[in-house]
Amino acid sequence: MSKAYDRVEWSFLCQMMLRTGFASSWVEFIIYCISSILYFIVVNGKVREGFHPTRGLRQGDPLSPYLFLVCSEGLSSLMRLARQEGLVEGARVNRRGPQISHLIFADDCIYLGKL
Repeated sequence: MSKAYDRVEWSFLCQMMLRTGFASSWVEFIIYCISSILYFIVVNGKVREGFHPTRGLRQGDPLSPYLFLVCSEGLSSLMRLARQEGLVEGARVNRRGPQISHLIFADDCIYLGKL
């Protein structure tokens, strides 16, 4: 099961930071911080060749919740726009309740709708 942190596309994060007013120098610095990590895997007690991730935010990184909020706000805006244009119809909990198209939590997103 993948979590929302694992699915954050860096290009989307970059665009969202720029559109919300981050200076381009800060955006470059933040993208460098999240993309410069190198992971190593140990198999049978031997360290294998390292690899760089291509997307996602690290659990436990103090910056990750804030970056996730930037992405969440962008996704929320896109969902509101899609609902206004009739592209998405949210689900109702009961007949008189409001339509809910998405729920955003501290580190996860849930999308609801009719098929």
